Amino acid sequence: MALPALVCVVALAVTAGAGSAPTAPAATYTVRVEIRDSACALSRRSVPVRSTVRFVVRNRTRTPKRFTVNRARTRVLARDKSQTLAVRFSRRGTFRFSCASVGAKPRTRTGTFVVTAVPPAAPPPDPPQPQPPPADPATAASLTQVGTFDMPVLVTAPSGGGRIFVVEQTGTVRVVDGGQILPRPFLDLRGRVTSTGESGLLSIAFAPDYGQSGLFYAFYNLPGGFGDIRISEFRRDPFDPDVADPSYERPLLTIPKPYENHNGGMLQFGPDGYLYASVGDGDPGVLNPPGFFAQRLDDLLGSILRIDPRGGDPYAIPADNPLLAAEGARPEIWAYGLRNPWRFWIDHSTGIMFIADVGSTAREEVNVVPPGRSGENFGWPCFEGTAPLDAPPVMCNRAVPPLLDFPRAGGVCAIIGGVVARDPRIPALAGRYLYGDLCTGRITAVELIEGAVRRTDVLEASVPGLSSFGVDGSGRIFVTSVGGSVLRVDPRT
Repeated sequence: MALPALVCVVALAVTAGAGSAPTAPAATYTVRVEIRDSACALSRRSVPVRSTVRFVVRNRTRTPKRFTVNRARTRVLARDKSQTLAVRFSRRGTFRFSCASVGAKPRTRTGTFVVTAVPPAAPPPDPPQPQPPPADPATAASLTQVGTFDMPVLVTAPSGGGRIFVVEQTGTVRVVDGGQILPRPFLDLRGRVTSTGESGLLSIAFAPDYGQSGLFYAFYNLPGGFGDIRISEFRRDPFDPDVADPSYERPLLTIPKPYENHNGGMLQFGPDGYLYASVGDGDPGVLNPPGFFAQRLDDLLGSILRIDPRGGDPYAIPADNPLLAAEGARPEIWAYGLRNPWRFWIDHSTGIMFIADVGSTAREEVNVVPPGRSGENFGWPCFEGTAPLDAPPVMCNRAVPPLLDFPRAGGVCAIIGGVVARDPRIPALAGRYLYGDLCTGRITAVELIEGAVRRTDVLEASVPGLSSFGVDGSGRIFVTSVGGSVLRVDPRT
């Protein structure tokens, strides 16, 4: 019987000498440790003095391994087993850690973990000053042109990075560094991607530890047939951070397509460290009845998927996925009953997932998965938004209504799912979910209170041919246009 994960508490209470750092406030940090064949990877390598660190250690290798940091160590961990060490660092300095195999031929990977001094206490704040009235969300933002690209469909960046990466539907990813577009593509899949209609290279997502692992993931359509969906792992070139390793691709998942459109196409890592992907229902009604696949749990169409891309071969299923034990169901499914979820967004601050689902002929909708929920059925094809269809081809079990839906009126044609605004430069939009429309180019900001829509504002800034939203490593928001423009959402001066 497998042993449960243990928590071991060790206090490194070594008294600092003269000139020690000032007393720090109590703080706890979580550091994810992955033991691999080639490295002992930590999600961060330094903390302030007098911090408590929860080292969440998992062995990803086939060989039993043990993690040690200073005098604290785990038990011997078999493959995919984990343990948590809680260690309090009472003095600053450099502490050695290691990942060592156990057996006849032991191998050890080592590194250092740094405990830094705490900055001196800040001077007392100035007396509070009268504050101006809150800015109007509708007029709080303006758009700044970043560049022109070949069919841009997403802007993204690794955590903490200063550069942005622009995904082009035709099969390339371009880097913008210091306002300049680098001449070489970061990733070039033009020989491996079909990019007709709705198909192409549709999304990439950087691993949470990209700075150390160099790993990222791509969602694209394969040539031939109806453009089957492929989700693959790639990695940064170890000798050149401006390009991906051209010799490395590890396919994770291939999804057969019943027709050429309704791909979905979004990838994002959640705050839990797992990879989420949106997949459309695969056929608008050309070769199969509309929505025929969205209620089937034995395939992956019309769903949001959730996998652990590095926990198995080629991936693992998280233990709390909702259909893991359901007979005949694909365990990758996290939510289903969707038509074409082109873009979704997980707000890491709240854990709420927003899924914008493109409608058929009458209504557009935004669905929500609250934190702690999963397995939701969003009702396509029994419902389009809140409107029931007259003769759906299948039954929809316990359909969940959308957070909001609206008619295709006034030029509206297709919802473009957005992001939750967390850019500290634009406080009027803080915490609001932004979404847009392909044809009108209008951007709407939605404020939620306790899971319900409290207020919506249409921004004065609009983007003709709006195709996607994105966020960089510092929280700045970007939008893309089918005409080729990439624009940054800036505070209005």
